[in-house]
This record gives sequence, C-alpha cells and structure tokens, in this order.
Amino acid sequence: MFKIMLFLHVVGAVGMGIYAILPFLAAKFSKLSGAAQEGLASGLMTAARIGQYSLILQLLTGGYLMSQSDTKYAVGWMITVLVLFLAIGALSGIVQAPIKRIVTAAKNGQDTSTSVARVRSLSVIILILFLVILWFMLNRWYA
Repeated sequence: MFKIMLFLHVVGAVGMGIYAILPFLAAKFSKLSGAAQEGLASGLMTAARIGQYSLILQLLTGGYLMSQSDTKYAVGWMITVLVLFLAIGALSGIVQAPIKRIVTAAKNGQDTSTSVARVRSLSVIILILFLVILWFMLNRWYA
C-alpha cells in the first residue's frame, strides 16, 4: 500500500505542476484575440481544476505517507505545510472567477484587461506559494 500511495503522491505532484506554468500562460492573454482568449481561458479553467484535484490528492497521500513513516515531523512544519496547501487551494479557487469573466467577456467582445491582470497577479502568488511548498518538502523539520 505504501508504494501505491507514493506513486499517487508523485502523480499529484506532477498534476500540481500546472501552478508552475500558470503565470506564463496567463501572460499570453494580452497577445491574443477575443476567440483565442476564450479558448485559453477555458483551458486554464480545466487545468486549474486538475491542479485542485492534485492538491487534494497530495494532502491525502502525504498524510498517509507521514502516518506510515517512523520519522517524527515537527508540528510547526506540519502546520506550515497545511496552511500553504490551504492557501494554494483558496487562491486557485479564487482565480477561477476572473478566468470565467474572461470567457464571458471574450464571447461578448468586451474588454478583458482587468480580469487578465487579476489572473496574472493571482497566478504569480500561487506560483510563489508552490515554490515555497516545494522548498518545505525538501527541507523538512524533524521533532
């Protein structure tokens, strides 16, 4: 069972990789026409949903792997990591609203600049949090 959970944990980490490329994809909005913006936004909504499911998978499998390990992790590390995961989950949910507004505005031929700016800024914050989580996963605190 440990090997299966470890495999699922790695799959979840790969799925969370969308957070690493999200800011770069969001930067392309300003260079695209209305129909292309609509298509990119639809793709980003799907990718963000995959990232959220991967985040849940990471929490569940990571908790299982920690419980099966003989290693004692520091409580501060566990709380910090949990807060970072919750922050990414919240921000990835929040970023979907402006992405949906981009889809609607692009369909109607309206200006998307404010929603695009919001998606860019939120995706950069998510990327930073993702990198911080990676750092914490590589530098665990032990009790």
